[in-house]
Amino acid sequence: MPIIKSAKKAARQTTKRTAQNVQIKKDIRTALKSFKKSPSATKASLVQSEYDKAVKKGLLKKNTASRRKSSVAKLAKTAGVKITTPVKKATPVPKPTPKSAAKPTAVKTATKKPAPTKKPAPKIKKPTAK
Repeated sequence: MPIIKSAKKAARQTTKRTAQNVQIKKDIRTALKSFKKSPSATKASLVQSEYDKAVKKGLLKKNTASRRKSSVAKLAKTAGVKITTPVKKATPVPKPTPKSAAKPTAVKTATKKPAPTKKPAPKIKKPTAK
């Protein structure tokens, strides 16, 4: 049992982190079992998402998750399920407003006084040693 205060805190943090890691691994396993039981695109996507979360949390290395996601995709392919990769949504382009719509008026902001500029410190000449 730790005696020092920092060691006690480290022990508490370790137990919390271990519990979180166990839960993430459990989520991965249950999603994978569910996918293997009845393959579908949504379940495959869920498994791959769980692997991505584990990488983000630092539980798995990037290549390990990539390898496992690849095997899930291979299983999906053999089962005849097509997995589509989600396309990242671009920022929406605002629709042009009709000319009859009122233009937004410019909001007048309070003018601030410019910050006083600091004068450079005077240069002091150091005597040279001869």
